Amino acid sequence: MNLKKIHTYTIQRKPHGLMAVRFSALLVLLLMSVSACRQKKEDDGFTPKPKGYNRIDLPKAEYQMLTEKHPYSFEYSKHAIIKPDTVRWAEPHWIYIYYPEMKAMIQLTYKSLDGDQQKLAKLIDDAHRLAARHNIKAYSIKDLVMKTKSGKTAKLIELEGEVPTYVQFYTTDSTKHYLRGALYFNTATKSDSLAPVIDYLKTDVIRLINTLQWR
Repeated sequence: MNLKKIHTYTIQRKPHGLMAVRFSALLVLLLMSVSACRQKKEDDGFTPKPKGYNRIDLPKAEYQMLTEKHPYSFEYSKHAIIKPDTVRWAEPHWIYIYYPEMKAMIQLTYKSLDGDQQKLAKLIDDAHRLAARHNIKAYSIKDLVMKTKSGKTAKLIELEGEVPTYVQFYTTDSTKHYLRGALYFNTATKSDSLAPVIDYLKTDVIRLINTLQWR
């Protein structure tokens, strides 16, 4: 917007002396007012652009069979590394499926049941309790029951929001074996930008469950 468009009156004669000074002052004030109005309008109409996310190039999914000596075996990504769980309270056959390029891991914890149904009931209750811990930050928690081609049943829990784990699951044969898994990221990146990676790794989790065999 310029001065001509808002100026609604014309000057019939040139001012002299004091009137010229007054006219100049009035003109300065008018210009300042116009500039302020224009700036305010620009500020009011300003819409910040959403922050962009870095492009994530995901590798082609390829799988291999777990060969380490555990009471279970399954197919896992060729882009991942198997590492032992080294926390102080880790038990035998607790492992990480670590994805170095994605800074993510699937943590697996195994329990032998020895036919103890009370132990199984407690483990299942613990799995739901651990998922419920994220209720404060999660805006969606979905419980899904999977049935594999080999007849195994698994519980898959999907979480959405700014949570440390986005996918959890557990599966059991109800008498000898119990396996629980959780997907974690070693990064503070928001879930929106991680969405493609979460979907990619969710496919790996489902592949793990579908190919799981007890030993």
